[in-house]
Amino acid sequence: MKKTILLIFIIIYSCNRNDIVGVAFNTELGPITIDLFPQKAPITVKNFLRYVDNGLYSDFHFYRVVHLENQDNNSIKIEVIQGGLGFEKHPNELPSILHEATKETQIKHLNGTISMARNKPGSASSEIFICINDQPELDYNGKRNPDGQGFAAFGRVRSGMEVVKMIQHQPSIEQILIKTIKVNSIKRI
Repeated sequence: MKKTILLIFIIIYSCNRNDIVGVAFNTELGPITIDLFPQKAPITVKNFLRYVDNGLYSDFHFYRVVHLENQDNNSIKIEVIQGGLGFEKHPNELPSILHEATKETQIKHLNGTISMARNKPGSASSEIFICINDQPELDYNGKRNPDGQGFAAFGRVRSGMEVVKMIQHQPSIEQILIKTIKVNSIKRI
């Protein structure tokens, strides 16, 4: 009986680990490792991995930090760091993807969640953010965006939240880092 239970546990654990894709960020301030959930958010994960696998994130950098003290104009406060290819149009930017709301994926914006930055639904392409602390207002029906569609969460930080918090506390003017944090490499692991 014990052997059967152990075998079932090993099979379930193995199946769950096979549904996860690991990606390592080597930033100027240290490593961040993330787990992506392709079974839950296939469109968003596929898009992100196209950037990673094709070397399109060679200019990836963190440039925006949002904390409780720098959101004077927002009644709904959040805490995130944002990165990607930047605000301006970049030659490596791929076309926008369909929006996968948390209502569909069931990936909530909890501490360490990776999600796509966007303006309107269906406008996300290369920019991501990482949540610091739980951010339910970024989920479907959340109040951060007037459209109520939330953001497309697709993974979670496995290790390196101390680096994420270090980035969030770098000097900034309003929400823009004075010195962007370069990511030296991003690769699957």
